[in-house]
Amino acid sequence: MRVFLSVLMLVLISAFAPVGAYAAPKADLWPDWQAHDPDSMQKIDHSGWQAVLDRFVAQPEPGVTTFDYKAALDDRANGIEAVAGYVGKMVMVPVSDLNRNQQLAYWINLYNALTVKVVLDHYPVASIRDIDISPGLFSLGLFSSGPWDKKLITVEGRTLSLNDIEHRILRPIWIDPRIHYAVNCASVGCPALAAEAYDADLLDDQLDQAARDFINHPRAIHSDGDGGFVISSLYDWYREDFGERDAQLVAHLLTYAGPELTRQLDSIGRFDVSDDVYDWSLNDDRP
Repeated sequence: MRVFLSVLMLVLISAFAPVGAYAAPKADLWPDWQAHDPDSMQKIDHSGWQAVLDRFVAQPEPGVTTFDYKAALDDRANGIEAVAGYVGKMVMVPVSDLNRNQQLAYWINLYNALTVKVVLDHYPVASIRDIDISPGLFSLGLFSSGPWDKKLITVEGRTLSLNDIEHRILRPIWIDPRIHYAVNCASVGCPALAAEAYDADLLDDQLDQAARDFINHPRAIHSDGDGGFVISSLYDWYREDFGERDAQLVAHLLTYAGPELTRQLDSIGRFDVSDDVYDWSLNDDRP
């Protein structure tokens, strides 16, 4: 009876806890994935992913992109089958034989393609959070609802989920906050899905551009009209990646801020956050 009551309590907690009440996953390095060959000259071909992006990604406004999931399902050969084909080729790559830049481009592109594939496999949905395939009755994390903990692929003999790629490989190995602007969660509130596949030879410029595109859009940060700021929940969930202290977060924002945001941030005496928001609506091409 005692065990039953404990189980019941956990179920009730998970059912009624507010969204965002639990922290996002921590960066937790899986050491095996640190293996790489710094002298490797091998280059991974991401043209298959680029062809998908060229056909189905649109930019309705600066800093925002959409993906036409319906068109990608209607045009199967160039859409869902092309995405699946690209993912299928990527999982055959011996990642540990690559140099660091090739690995970073590989993981970001694979993450984004895998996210698109998951949505296409379950479309139509209003939000990626509706694709509730993550295992575990008692998974209480912020991303417990949705596809993030589902083991989706096998690379070098190890099964991986989207959370594994982001939080056990990308974040702890590269320790670069710009990664948050590169990996896409198929949501309006998320940094945009890049219209260009990430290229190992162009990574710094591409990551900087991704940061600028998001930070200078209101969904990242905007004035609340009363001396404070409303920020993306991204900066709350992953605050440790952007700097624990307000001054560190502001310095990060200023690194990529355009003239208007720079003026707003420079004009304040104290960085006051009145709220954090995030729009989980799907990043499709609906008006």
